[in-house]
Amino acid sequence: MKAWDINIYRGILTGYNEAFIIDGKKKDELIAADPKSGEIIRPILRGRDIKRYSCDFADLYIITTFPSLKIDIERYPAVKQHLSGFGYDRLKQTGDIGARKKTNNQWFETQDSISYWDDFYKHKIIYPELTKFLNFYFDNKNFLVNNKCFILSGEKIYYLIAFLNSSLFKFAFKDDFPELLGGTRELRKVFLEQVKVKYVSEEINVEFMRLVLKCQDLQGDQKKKKEYELEIDNMLFEIYDLNDDEREAIGFIEVQ
Repeated sequence: MKAWDINIYRGILTGYNEAFIIDGKKKDELIAADPKSGEIIRPILRGRDIKRYSCDFADLYIITTFPSLKIDIERYPAVKQHLSGFGYDRLKQTGDIGARKKTNNQWFETQDSISYWDDFYKHKIIYPELTKFLNFYFDNKNFLVNNKCFILSGEKIYYLIAFLNSSLFKFAFKDDFPELLGGTRELRKVFLEQVKVKYVSEEINVEFMRLVLKCQDLQGDQKKKKEYELEIDNMLFEIYDLNDDEREAIGFIEVQ
């Protein structure tokens, strides 16, 4: 996968989530106080929210004062007041005791620069850094993610998510990722980009698009969803030219 035209980035490290990650009630309060606040508040997913072809959105939002955006906080008085409530000494990025890590960023900015912020607004794959079940979610809703997730964007995205959620991937590559306590696997970038994935045409990528979107739309109908996942498995078996014995050995791996 390393040779593909894709980008893999870790999610956002704020340095102080209590200030920068807010619930829906607080988001509504900030926008009611100043509608411009909505320009810099976006929905966010955490690692625990990621499922296979779905997510459990917890009604959480992040204040996107990324240093790379060079935001003028004076344009967002409600957000400034909210952040100020946590105290300058706690939010400053000086490395002092009780403050955030030393950086060149402003007190109201996130700790990471997030120069890749525009990748969050592309069709992408989201996956948790630590997982028992190797879950991957296709995002076309512009979610941002915290630092317990990674995002993957680039070419052949439908084929890639189908492959990553497939029985073939779990069977062949599960042991390529370090196993931690309790059977949890670590899906760091350095491990995932080493996975060898057979390259396909754009026509095949489009074929997988229909199946991927069906899987994501059928969360309330697990029986029907499984039928589409089996169809994806069989398409991949064809692409990888597996014989009957190999297909039987892999089977359908639903939760491993």
